[in-house]
Amino acid sequence: MTSLWRSKSWSKWLPAALVLWWCGAACQVAGSAPTDAAPTADVCVYGSTSAGVIAAIECAQQGHSVVLLDCDGWIGGLTTSGLGATDVGNKDAIGGLAREFYRRVRRHYDRPQAWTAQRRDEFRGRGHDAGGDAAWTFEPSVAQAVFAEMLREQRVEVRTARLDRGGGGVHKDGAVLRSLRCEDGDVVTARVFLDCTYEGDLLAEAGCSFVVGRESNARYGETLNGVQTKNATKHQFTVRVDPYVVPGDPGSGLLPHVQPGGPGAEGDGDHRVQAYCFRICATDVPANRLPWPKPDGYDAAEFEVLLRYFEAGSTMPPWHPVWMPNRKTDSNNNGAFSTDHLGANYDYATADYATRARIVAEHRRYQQGLLWTLAHEPRVPAKVRAEFERFGLARDEFRATDNWPPLLYVREGRRLLGEQVVTEDHCMGRAVAADPVGMGAYAMDSHNVQRYVAADGSVRNEGDVQVRVPAPYGISYRALVPQREQASNLLVPVCVSASHIAYGSIRMEPVFMVLGQSAAIAADLALRGGIAVQDVDYAALRARLLAAGQVLAWPPGESR
Repeated sequence: MTSLWRSKSWSKWLPAALVLWWCGAACQVAGSAPTDAAPTADVCVYGSTSAGVIAAIECAQQGHSVVLLDCDGWIGGLTTSGLGATDVGNKDAIGGLAREFYRRVRRHYDRPQAWTAQRRDEFRGRGHDAGGDAAWTFEPSVAQAVFAEMLREQRVEVRTARLDRGGGGVHKDGAVLRSLRCEDGDVVTARVFLDCTYEGDLLAEAGCSFVVGRESNARYGETLNGVQTKNATKHQFTVRVDPYVVPGDPGSGLLPHVQPGGPGAEGDGDHRVQAYCFRICATDVPANRLPWPKPDGYDAAEFEVLLRYFEAGSTMPPWHPVWMPNRKTDSNNNGAFSTDHLGANYDYATADYATRARIVAEHRRYQQGLLWTLAHEPRVPAKVRAEFERFGLARDEFRATDNWPPLLYVREGRRLLGEQVVTEDHCMGRAVAADPVGMGAYAMDSHNVQRYVAADGSVRNEGDVQVRVPAPYGISYRALVPQREQASNLLVPVCVSASHIAYGSIRMEPVFMVLGQSAAIAADLALRGGIAVQDVDYAALRARLLAAGQVLAWPPGESR
């Protein structure tokens, strides 16, 4: 199936006709300014992430006209861009349309013809439990096909366009959003808007308060927020590595990817954001394997820290490939120096589109250079080099982008400052949401944010936190709604109102889908009642969510 993708320049959008063909919907682009007579749609869902797709489907099922604005040229977000190893914490906490997505994935792999590179009984990966109703690991192209089918069934209108963030991209009447203007001049009017982007662009353009970076522990009485050197024990250097160009000589300057200055005071807040990477779909099947691409301007010296780490005794291949069906992988960061590009993303969340494109390109160049180094550099241990020599990019995935994942894994962008902030206390069960609209269950998980020189003159990483939650916990409806005076008809199911460390637990693709559906049901109640999203009656919302199969309490049986 042809994928929605813009050209390699990241600036030329696919024609609307291709969008029409892909989702089977009638796409009519309004080319004139809005009038008060008739809105473009009842609901505008901005962002075609997994949350956006599910939200748009739910709105359509409720009988509302809905426009799904695909602002990055790729339907499904990270779920279709390589993140096939679903992180969820507890699968029984996922219900509704999110679970229906994973059930459809399971039905696909229940067909013998779905197994093209191996037999089903040969698959040793996780996520396909015998007797289970869903599959939690999958190839990117399969996720694409499932989302496309679900969109077609509801005849969801999809438009490819980005919000004009140059000023005036959102028209408001007091706290009510009336319309948004896209870069191509298209204006979309709606009665309710959902910001389903990873970055939070619509909420910011609408004037809602938000946070980027890490709060201090003192801000919400937490223990795992802010600077975390003591907790940063995983994905850490296990042997001493010298950080200077000339070993032992600070005057010679720092090696690439080592930041000047110390990490900051323990528990203090800062502007730093947990690292991003691409989730690589690799394979060891020779007929389907392409060589690792060598980026323009490649210089092995950029990876001197890693090479010294190997020479100091490390022998671990620095990646985490999780097997997907048909001998493909979802490959993630692992170890002290890996696919996470530490320190390269601090400006991403609030940057303009051109700056973001440069940041994305830099991450692609870095990660391609890393993989090339691991497969070809003689200073890499032979055992490690052999691991990367036997893998390569999957030829039958991401054809439109030279088999490289189209989307950068934005683990954390803006976070709304809404009516309720989810904190460490909620994740640990010390505080309980009175109005849950979904469940979080994954560990509080932050990737490292910086690589610095420790007091002993060695390289260290900082920011990694991995603390399990004792049980699934409720995510408050008020964490999805802005402050009343800022926006009364906007819902935010991805960049939810949460502290940095609590967001590290929430930020999982199935949870985004759950919150997307819950936000859409809340939008339906607001539309039918002619009320602000802040005034949606929770008892009515809860009844609707349970009827839709959402899980709102733990154990699940207590939801009903």
